[in-house]
Amino acid sequence: MAVRVLIVDDSGFFRRRVTEMLSFDSRLQVVGTASNGQEAIDQVNALKPDVITMDIEMPVMDGITATRKIMEMRPTPIIMFSSLTTDGARATLDALDAGAIDFLPKRFEDISSDHVEAKKLLCERVAKLADKSVKPQHLTTAVAVKPITKTAPPPIQKPNVAAPIAAVASAATQSGLRMVAIGTSTGGPVALQEVLTKIPGNFPFPLLLVQHMPASFTPAFASRLNGLCAIQVKEAQDGDLVQPGNAYLAPGGKQMIVERRGNDVVIRVSESDPTLTYKPSVDVTFASVAKVYQDHSLAIVMTGMGADGREGTRALKQKGSKIWTQDQGSCVVYGMPAAVKDAGLSDRELCLRDIGPALAQLR
Repeated sequence: MAVRVLIVDDSGFFRRRVTEMLSFDSRLQVVGTASNGQEAIDQVNALKPDVITMDIEMPVMDGITATRKIMEMRPTPIIMFSSLTTDGARATLDALDAGAIDFLPKRFEDISSDHVEAKKLLCERVAKLADKSVKPQHLTTAVAVKPITKTAPPPIQKPNVAAPIAAVASAATQSGLRMVAIGTSTGGPVALQEVLTKIPGNFPFPLLLVQHMPASFTPAFASRLNGLCAIQVKEAQDGDLVQPGNAYLAPGGKQMIVERRGNDVVIRVSESDPTLTYKPSVDVTFASVAKVYQDHSLAIVMTGMGADGREGTRALKQKGSKIWTQDQGSCVVYGMPAAVKDAGLSDRELCLRDIGPALAQLR
């Protein structure tokens, strides 16, 4: 049975263009369109689509409000079309918080310079969101956090968490942990927010974060996380000194690795090899962690499409590092963690809500 798609945008030209592109794939069927958020809600009730493509700025009701209401009324996978600007990044992150699963550039030339390839990529993303293993954000986690004012971290105290979580943390630190690296993709912005807001400001290890995201989005995402978290979060820059209690987000469109410089570890940010699919790539970052930290790191692979991270975790595992994966039930898309687990590389599977508290136990 074809995937039923509802297209929501205030531009008639854009609605027709998306309809034409999706008709390229026999798996997809456009069952309706809407020109604003209120019409979208009415159409969701009437048509019960499998996937919705949603614009952000529309009259009557904007896409973020509509997404929130649809998630309350009839949860449906939603993919946002966004402009690749700073304001577009902030709005898209708001839409993901509201329950959207994924996003794509509104300028299809930003997806691919090849028109046929852009069609294929759009169709593939929409088709995958209809998969039964894909879950709307509100079914996996509810993030309700307020910006905090950072102060000097208090003395380290172990949080009072469940014994199984403490046991997982103990197993991860028994060989002398020095680094935590996290890789994620679809569903990742909300998942990372859920995890990182549970980590105390005096966290004794640095964190490397790799989220598949455009270059124009990562500064806004890092800023958002920094405002919500007790730890310091920043978009990584070439030459950054890796320090405990700091999280470094890989810049979109580039690759981030770590390397040793004397007694220090520094971050190197460089242009990506054009043959690599993911920019940034979890595999690239994890492989560098394996070289520098050997068996003294913990890698976590969370929600996302595809298999990025599998080969990086393989390199880490060969050095003796620990690997955690997010479990299927709490993933928006159980792709990347499944690839790691199916390869026999995962030491522990954890529900999303348990990852942050388990990290907070690490010493």
